[in-house]
Amino acid sequence: MEREDDPLARRRRARPREVILVGGGHAHVQVLKALAMRPLPDARLTVVVDRPVAVYSGMVPGYVAGQYAAHELEIDVVPLARRAGARVVLAAATRVDAAARRLYVDGRAPLSYDLASFDIGSVVAGTDLPGVREHALPTRPIVQFVDRVDEVAARAERAEGRFRVVVVGGGAGGVEVAFTLRERLRAIETRRGLALEVTLVFDGDHVLAGSAEAMVHKVEAAARRVGITLCPRRRVVAAEADRVVLRATDRDGDAQEKHEELPCDALLWVTGAAAQGVFTASGLPTDRRGFVRVRSTLQVEGHDELLAAGDCASLIDHPWVPKAGVYAVRQGPYLTEALRRLLDGRRPRVYQPQRDFLALLNLGDGSAIGAKWGRAFEGRWVMRLKDWIDRRFMVKFQVLAPDGTLQDDEFPPMAEMDALCGGCAAKVGQSVLERALERAEHLDLDGDPDPDVDSESADGQRDDLVLGLGQADDAAAFRTPRGDVVVQSVDSFRAFTDDPWLVGRVAAVNAASDLLATGAAPRHALALVTLPEALDDAEAEETLAQILAGMRAGLRPLGAVLLGGHTTTGAELQVGLSIDGLPFTRDDPAGANDLLTLDGGRPGDVLLLTKPLGTGVILHADMAGRARGPWLEACIAAMLRTNADAAQTAAAHGARAATDITGFGLLGHCGELARRSGTTAVVSLGAVPALPGALELLARGERSTFHAQNARARRGVHVDPVLDHTGDARPALALLADPQTSGGLLIAVDAARADAALAAIRAGGDPEAAHIGHLAPLRDDGAPLAVVA
Repeated sequence: MEREDDPLARRRRARPREVILVGGGHAHVQVLKALAMRPLPDARLTVVVDRPVAVYSGMVPGYVAGQYAAHELEIDVVPLARRAGARVVLAAATRVDAAARRLYVDGRAPLSYDLASFDIGSVVAGTDLPGVREHALPTRPIVQFVDRVDEVAARAERAEGRFRVVVVGGGAGGVEVAFTLRERLRAIETRRGLALEVTLVFDGDHVLAGSAEAMVHKVEAAARRVGITLCPRRRVVAAEADRVVLRATDRDGDAQEKHEELPCDALLWVTGAAAQGVFTASGLPTDRRGFVRVRSTLQVEGHDELLAAGDCASLIDHPWVPKAGVYAVRQGPYLTEALRRLLDGRRPRVYQPQRDFLALLNLGDGSAIGAKWGRAFEGRWVMRLKDWIDRRFMVKFQVLAPDGTLQDDEFPPMAEMDALCGGCAAKVGQSVLERALERAEHLDLDGDPDPDVDSESADGQRDDLVLGLGQADDAAAFRTPRGDVVVQSVDSFRAFTDDPWLVGRVAAVNAASDLLATGAAPRHALALVTLPEALDDAEAEETLAQILAGMRAGLRPLGAVLLGGHTTTGAELQVGLSIDGLPFTRDDPAGANDLLTLDGGRPGDVLLLTKPLGTGVILHADMAGRARGPWLEACIAAMLRTNADAAQTAAAHGARAATDITGFGLLGHCGELARRSGTTAVVSLGAVPALPGALELLARGERSTFHAQNARARRGVHVDPVLDHTGDARPALALLADPQTSGGLLIAVDAARADAALAAIRAGGDPEAAHIGHLAPLRDDGAPLAVVA
């Protein structure tokens, strides 16, 4: 029976509500900023985004014109979410089961929620027309547009004589793209002597339908001034590689029968917003265009626990509201308050959209056109005003600079992370493990020294033992009475993130690497899970289900099966697996049971590393909100990539020895392979690949909690004195000691076959695999590892 004053019992009764924000749009970034300043009480926040970086649409035309660098219009959602105390899931939401309150996410187990909010933006309408997807550059999703808009300038650089640009869409977006792209291409036009033509095609009588007449006149006058051709009352019916097919419309908008063709070398598609498919797929109420219907409280019609804001939503009471970023920005504070009120059991306040707003259009030449209350104005001062407004908005949400340094902002500082890192950065030190194993060989069951135990045969030298304590390899192996070799390994670590599905999947990939490094294919696995004792039954069930689903997702590509497992409770989440498998099938039946062992390397062998290093420092920085979203995205992708193809390829190319790089870092694992092989590993520091952001973080002094133990191994390592006195080399040297979670393989291959092996490993899915050094005869000083420039 629980005592009333038992803090654990109180915590179990106060289960936090699950709140999910889907998307990193203009409204949600404001919610995250507000929750960083004042968190939601008794709630656990999760942010689900398909890409870690959101783009502020208001500054995209300036980027097209070359006025802004890409990083100036980006909002990195990950460090912003960390400051709000949020878990981050980097995947696309696919549908909602509103009855079960579950959000389905691409490639992983669904997430449960008590409240969920959507701010996922929109896509461009009309891309299903013939040829449009193949030949046009759509402006939405806006992140992809920013990534690809430079392609147009590159195409202009290659053009001969004439370059014809067609922009389809006469709204504010189409107008700005036409003007700013025209400005972007002017320098190329002048330098190469091109005849540049820009045509704006739209199906209305004039541009900016529904805008102030004074603003329309100014835009049309500006188009005539810079030579942009306006092509009204035309509807695109198809796109081809070098032209668009048009059909004229009358004043009522009805299309005529006759077709026209407009030659073009670049086609940009800015035809207004279309809904993403998640709401239709979920059976939620939508308008005729597929946008989810929301009441004025921003709650989805018929589903009070679901909210939506920005372009993805259609206001039932205000269907006239256009798909413009200004409305998403205004909805942010309402949405934040709505979440708070709903968690308190209160009805949200009503959002009242403004009828008029300050409209500002960037012309790309340092000037802009604006309108408010029916009046229009133009000039450089208007662009300065727009720039001031945009930058003032962005500085509120840009937590980290492009190099990952903290920017001056209004956020309260995050508490320093005193907790130990998770993953393979939470291991017992290598020297501690070696000493413990050595002592265990000399102790009997009572803990007293056993004089009858011979350290040379501590494992009993059983006839069925292939790899055991005596060999201290990546995995153990034994021979069955039928003569088959079975390889086994067990691996477990403290959770490195608050996403149990991700922890489970990485744990499976990581545990399987021990078998793969030994030259065996995983077949069966048992789960070993310690759940936090503070969880109530419902939380424990959900956490365990997510972990096991993640494990199965990690094992499935390997052809391995999760058979069951063992669970217990403890102070924190720990996850592991026991895995068995069989040696790879070889072309030579006589070598069918040959394993890759640490002692197989020979002087002259080339050392190949299949994955870049840096997971330890990036995960540690992410815990404190100091890792950029793209860095974390690359880190997670590396951890989820199995070593199966690399291991099979290495074996096929005659690899002599291999090990996986995990908690002891490259220093420890490479040194152990060389020591067991009786050689010295010579590693070229400049050849060691690093994950994006790892060297920047190490240069600023960021270190995983296990880093110091690994760094002690440098005492037995020879480092070229030039490197120790070169400031630029220090982060790269530190990288060698960074503990890896689900790292790559280090493979020793005969030099004659190394190039072919490396090319095959890269082609098999590890494009950053590298030749990092070679094995040499043991140095006179006995150092197992030598680091050179």
